[in-house]
Amino acid sequence: MSRYRIAAQLEPGFERVLTPEACEFLVSLHDRFESERQRRLEQRVQLQQQLDREPRLSFLEETASVRAGDWKVAPIPADLQDRRVEITGPVDRKMVINALNSGARVFMADFEDSNSPTFQNCVQGQINLADANTGDLSFVSPEGKQYKLGDKPAVLLVRPRGWHLPEKHFLVDEQPMSGSLFDFGLYFFHNARVRLERGTGIYFYLPKMEHYLEARLWNEVIVFAQQALGVPQGSVRATVLIETITAAFQMDEILYELRDHSAGLNCGRWDYIFSFIKKFRRHPHFLLPDRAQVTMDKHFLASYVKLLIQTCHRRGIHAMGGMAAQIPIKNDAAANDAAMEKVRRDKQREVDAGHDGTWVAHPGLIALAQDIFDKGMAAANQIGAAPPAGEVTAEDLLRVPEGTRTEAGLRVNIDVGLQYVEAWLRGNGCVPIHNLMEDAATAEISRTQVWQWQQHRASLEDGRTVTPDLVTEIAEQELKRLIASAPAGHRFELAGKLFLEMMVATDSPEFLTSVAYDHL
Repeated sequence: MSRYRIAAQLEPGFERVLTPEACEFLVSLHDRFESERQRRLEQRVQLQQQLDREPRLSFLEETASVRAGDWKVAPIPADLQDRRVEITGPVDRKMVINALNSGARVFMADFEDSNSPTFQNCVQGQINLADANTGDLSFVSPEGKQYKLGDKPAVLLVRPRGWHLPEKHFLVDEQPMSGSLFDFGLYFFHNARVRLERGTGIYFYLPKMEHYLEARLWNEVIVFAQQALGVPQGSVRATVLIETITAAFQMDEILYELRDHSAGLNCGRWDYIFSFIKKFRRHPHFLLPDRAQVTMDKHFLASYVKLLIQTCHRRGIHAMGGMAAQIPIKNDAAANDAAMEKVRRDKQREVDAGHDGTWVAHPGLIALAQDIFDKGMAAANQIGAAPPAGEVTAEDLLRVPEGTRTEAGLRVNIDVGLQYVEAWLRGNGCVPIHNLMEDAATAEISRTQVWQWQQHRASLEDGRTVTPDLVTEIAEQELKRLIASAPAGHRFELAGKLFLEMMVATDSPEFLTSVAYDHL
């Protein structure tokens, strides 16, 4: 008898990737690594309890020799040398084709924050990526428009789900397996040899790490997978998103753990802000202003960028910049010009700081970002350039930005959160809201910031106090407005219930996606 069970309806075509051999490989990943994954998740809980008592973080004494050591990561593969513009998005078929054809150097196919993890989305995404790797990917829209891969597609990287997320539809001995291992395992099993035969490697983005031991776990998974399938060691390369405040203190250590498989670090800035709020949520002196005021020029974020670039370039690898979430505004030229100017300033800041590339969420931003990096970065990257000068201290990374808290800021947090969760519940994890392409990270900032304000009874600029009653009042107003214009089949009632509960709960849930996943 097989030890695995698929607790979902198998749609036509799913058998292409959910083969018995692939499923047995998933079982082997589960057997080997699930216990350690649970230990790492328990470590997160213990650290949060410590931070709830005392909001103190520092560079680890136990790894001082790693930070001081004179080591480099493995040499960069040829097709990852130049990553000046990367586009990201979910793994639906049309999106994958358009992103690979977009003109960006890299496409990050995302099973995580921009993907609502319905079983259909996750498995169909695996089919789409398998077809992309063989060059057989095509799509015909309901209107009859045909899409197919061009001659020079972007280099494909894949982001699996974070360590905390399960895949409840794939059970091993009736236990849900890790969403990380499910996404990684299926992709690796079906695509590793194909990509090597085509002269490239197997490339990943790894999200949401909070400790270097989580990077060690990923490296052990990668080594095991290469051994199990007879793939040469070093065929996998992974870029780690530094999107938690705890990981910011362990950048050297994370690179060191993955040094034979590293493709650098990335400034996952939206999740980083979310993590900053979440980790210090119990302490009123860590109250942040309106999230629109928490910009990359704030000292704690500028310090995080500086440290990431210093660390990566010292170790001979890429330091990637963050996301431009703006999307072109077709019906308002003045608003579009203002949005594009924000993108221009942000990308100029990144190339001037020393980043080796940047992210965009929409193909319409690629030319703008490409032009800025072409002018500011003559070589394939800036790894050999002089790094930013000056030491980054723990105080720099923990300095709370000044600013104001307003009803408008409170209201937009609630509005964006409601809209995003409703779309996510319908299976869409990448949502245009107010001319920005939002994913789970901005919804998480919105949620935790409202929770933080009401928990500590923050004062708004107009003198009012943020209380659960005020949050509830505004949420009901926004929900009523959104329902009034929503199409049939919307899920705003459930989204409103879940999002409000999370905003005014006694304790803030770790991730909204973990709470909402039960309702997919």
